[in-house]
Amino acid sequence: MEISVIIPTFRPQDYLWECLDSLFSQTLPKDQYEVIVILNGEREPYHEMIQEYLRKNGTGVSVKLLFAQTGGVSNARNIGLDNAEGRFVVFIDDDDKVSPVYLEELYKKADRQTVVISNTYNFNEDNPKEMISVRPTELHSQLSPNGRTNLKASRRFFFTVWMKMIPMDVIAGRRFDTSFSIGEDSIFMFRISDRIAHTDFTSSDAIYYRRIRENSAMGRQKGKGRAKRIWNDPS
Repeated sequence: MEISVIIPTFRPQDYLWECLDSLFSQTLPKDQYEVIVILNGEREPYHEMIQEYLRKNGTGVSVKLLFAQTGGVSNARNIGLDNAEGRFVVFIDDDDKVSPVYLEELYKKADRQTVVISNTYNFNEDNPKEMISVRPTELHSQLSPNGRTNLKASRRFFFTVWMKMIPMDVIAGRRFDTSFSIGEDSIFMFRISDRIAHTDFTSSDAIYYRRIRENSAMGRQKGKGRAKRIWNDPS
């Protein structure tokens, strides 16, 4: 197995089906990646809903549906890592989705010591057809023509674990710190940074679509102004 896609989910709604649909329609051959869904916090009716959806729509893709009674995205991601069989790991939030060539484009740049970074756009849940360019979109456009680079040059992408592919050789036994509920992505990336030799960039066609929901963690942070500082910081 080449790539393990890890998706934590809590009380999922229909957006999870959009996320999974985008993975089931990837151009990368289906025998080269697996999808690991970790339902955490509350089991039913969600577990049965996901199983039913997978029975109808997950043909040809290796999917693991795991359950964790203890909530928290960090705990769910750690469980995903413990069960991953891929040489590379891709994290996707359950309310986001990716372009059809996403995994294929990431895999083209695969290397045991290189983190590969994709393009990204935001979209509002109430207007999904309007793609919003954000600071990482601009940075990807600026840096991708340069090809492989060093960690310092691309450090502004390391506030999150999504929109990238990470080698398992880099992660090894390191895991997310479950004592943090904010900033856990940045802490994790810092913990593994000593093993990252390079970063590289996909073509602009490999897109991570970030959904903005009013009742999501990102939506609440946006309301407080934090998202503006993260996404549009000109520094």
